[in-house]
Amino acid sequence: MTLIPFRLSKAKRFEHLVEPHLDSLYRFAYRLTGVQHDAEDLVQDVLVKLYPRLAELEGVDKPRPWLKRVLYRQFVDQFRRRGRQIDRPVSELVDAESQIDWLDSLESDAAGPQAIFEQNRLGPALDRVLSSLPPDQRTLLLLHDVDGWRHDEIALVLDIPVGTVKSRLHRCRGQLRKKLQRELEPIPPSGRVEV
Repeated sequence: MTLIPFRLSKAKRFEHLVEPHLDSLYRFAYRLTGVQHDAEDLVQDVLVKLYPRLAELEGVDKPRPWLKRVLYRQFVDQFRRRGRQIDRPVSELVDAESQIDWLDSLESDAAGPQAIFEQNRLGPALDRVLSSLPPDQRTLLLLHDVDGWRHDEIALVLDIPVGTVKSRLHRCRGQLRKKLQRELEPIPPSGRVEV
């Protein structure tokens, strides 16, 4: 719990509590929404919602995970209100330079035509498959596998047990793997090549 002198105005006390966490909140909001202005709006909505609850915020021992949990719940509420899925390819969530660095990091012992063909198919296929996952599964995969969040951090923010995070992550990876195999399979299961 952060002790802040009460002689400061309510606005200054709120700013003092929230400001150290704004960058982290924005990055998390961006991961959830995938669009800069939506992430900014989400953070702003959370701050507006929390301002009247300053006394509760001052009583929180660990404000960063608590704020992220509030932000995540606000995102889920907004998503439910919209009643539609946000479909954006991963290429929009990660800047082009990072994608190039990631593709360059892949080892290629045989840079023959087959290897080049497979590499050119993988990125777009992964984008399509990830965008086909439900938002909660996509978010979980991005938080853990892309951003490097630990299981306990995700559990704290999503307000679920660590074991649930692990099992959901396992299921998400399995679904991702199956869908990616189907996407990259040259011959459909019917045995006929579609033209």
